[in-house]
Amino acid sequence: MPERVLLLAGALACAHPAWAAVTEADFLDEMPVVLSVSRLSQPLNEAPAAVTVIDRDMIRASGFRDIPDLLRLVPGFSVAYTRDNTWAAGYHGLGDAYSRRFQVLVDGRSIYSPHYGAVYWTDLPLSIDDIERIEVVRGPNAAIHGANAFAAVINIITKAAAQVPGESVSLQLGEQDMRGLTVRHGGGDGALRYRLTASAQQRDRFERDVTHKTAWDNGDYFEASKTTFVNGRMDWQVSPDSDVMAQFGLSQGNWNAGRRVDDPANPDPLLEPREQDSRAQYVQLAYHKVESAHREWRVQVYHSRNRFNADAQADLTFLNPAYGVVSANQYVLQTRSNIELQVNEQWSPGLRGVWGGEVRQETVNSPQSYNSGKTLSGVLARAFGNLEWRPDERVLLQGGAMLEHHYFMGTDISPRAAANFTLTPGHVIRLGVSRAYRSPTFFEEKGNQVLLWESGALADTATVPSQGLAPERVLSREIGYVGHWRSLHLELDMRLYRDRINDFIGQIRAPDDVSFKPKVFTFANIGSIDARGGELQLRWRPSQALDLSAHYARVFLSTDTADKNFKRDIPVSAPRNSWGLLASYRLGNGWETSVFAQRNGTQKWLTEGDITEAFIRVDARLARRWKWQGREVEAAVVGQNLGKDYQEFRDTNVFSRRVYGSLSLAW
Repeated sequence: MPERVLLLAGALACAHPAWAAVTEADFLDEMPVVLSVSRLSQPLNEAPAAVTVIDRDMIRASGFRDIPDLLRLVPGFSVAYTRDNTWAAGYHGLGDAYSRRFQVLVDGRSIYSPHYGAVYWTDLPLSIDDIERIEVVRGPNAAIHGANAFAAVINIITKAAAQVPGESVSLQLGEQDMRGLTVRHGGGDGALRYRLTASAQQRDRFERDVTHKTAWDNGDYFEASKTTFVNGRMDWQVSPDSDVMAQFGLSQGNWNAGRRVDDPANPDPLLEPREQDSRAQYVQLAYHKVESAHREWRVQVYHSRNRFNADAQADLTFLNPAYGVVSANQYVLQTRSNIELQVNEQWSPGLRGVWGGEVRQETVNSPQSYNSGKTLSGVLARAFGNLEWRPDERVLLQGGAMLEHHYFMGTDISPRAAANFTLTPGHVIRLGVSRAYRSPTFFEEKGNQVLLWESGALADTATVPSQGLAPERVLSREIGYVGHWRSLHLELDMRLYRDRINDFIGQIRAPDDVSFKPKVFTFANIGSIDARGGELQLRWRPSQALDLSAHYARVFLSTDTADKNFKRDIPVSAPRNSWGLLASYRLGNGWETSVFAQRNGTQKWLTEGDITEAFIRVDARLARRWKWQGREVEAAVVGQNLGKDYQEFRDTNVFSRRVYGSLSLAW
């Protein structure tokens, strides 16, 4: 077996709890093997749901340096930077500032926030250069990954230590004050390998001077971030039939966000902080044991901690001399402790399965968000199982369910069933139906956001706790087709779907209260939503020189929600039509070039967002690789948004043309 295949197989086996049927043929075959859909390794055309695989070649060709940008390569996804160093993502609409309807995993470790439901991409201690691949399950997958796998699952699989021996340095420098430095060392030999990565990143996100807004909004907008992190991974082959994977990560962000308004007659009562401090840490340990050719198991434990702190003040004496100064202590501390068991078994050549369980504790402490210094805590427990049965060489049946007890929503079960029918070799029709739940976050259930006078007395209330939320529920039905033309080196994936969401949770106006603000908000179950549409993606690699991927999505949304704002906004929360393309070509003599193009229709980001007009974005990359004094060198120049400026999430977030250069060395 070639060494690179061994390394890749080891990387995927350690990175995700699904190893039972991973063989050399899986990685040498042109049809990608996916691991995230059922916790069983499967060729793409045998998976029970639609999957997009973003591999190393696509990551490099895109020129993206922020991980959320990679979701622009997935059909049906909308991605935008919001503010305060956070990102928004929506799949088939319903996107807001917190992306709360996705389950996001890094090597099997959930990074979904129990507080807001957000994914804190900016302080994730992970370099884009350490990503082996990303598998995006397009559609609910709660039967495998639990309640928050409501709209999609984004599983980031990092490189094993054995894949990156030696040293490497990567440097980026460009417009919008972009600077990046990543240093990596891979060591060890034989049974024990390790890697260490350290990185420092700096960004200005948008144009600062925005003059097209009203007088109240005019000002000097800024979104500047400086983030440093270090992470490490160790892979230890304890014996021929067992191995250990250990990881850790630390990050610290020194961020600046908000707007500068220097006119004393136009102060800023929104309490937007200019300085933000964010820190994240995690440790993770996994033990994998192969008991026989038919049974193996894995135990994983991890603990993560995220802390955010940003104090802000606003002098409101211009409204009334009696008001004084209002302060906001935006401190948030979140933790997650998790233990999980997974067992893969093969009972016969045509029947295999996976089962296991998980226990997790989540805590949140945020005095301003909950009007209390107490730490909120909850424990959830899960048991899951999934079967794959092949009664005929042309028929593959799959079914599974997750039984889950959540600290807010009680006990629920999330089932899924799918059937894959092979029409002719390489051409498969998939029928699937699944039900998923999304549990309320701590803030949705108990949020009591307040502002205080300098004396500590209550000045204002922004949100009040809910009256008790039911979980969101979705019934998803789909018809899919996966085609593989080997002679053309072409893969095509098409999907038609219809989702019915009930008990949608939205932020609505609470009864009027005494306040200098006109509204106080709460969360409630406000109605149902129908989502239907279609999407396709293709990958064409006719030669070693050319690699082209493209996707298209069409979405229709309707709702009968009671709240008039959501009733107006939800149907336009997804662009009706969107498409994307990434093409790379190797010119020879180490040169390669790539182009990324994206077109999004007009959409409305929910709650905090604005209507963003349709836009076309075009990026281009030119790079060359060569050897110098025993070192592998790559130099590249990347131009982003080479056409007209466009807006992201808010109409003040103006994304303009920008260029950066990069240089990397490895030895």
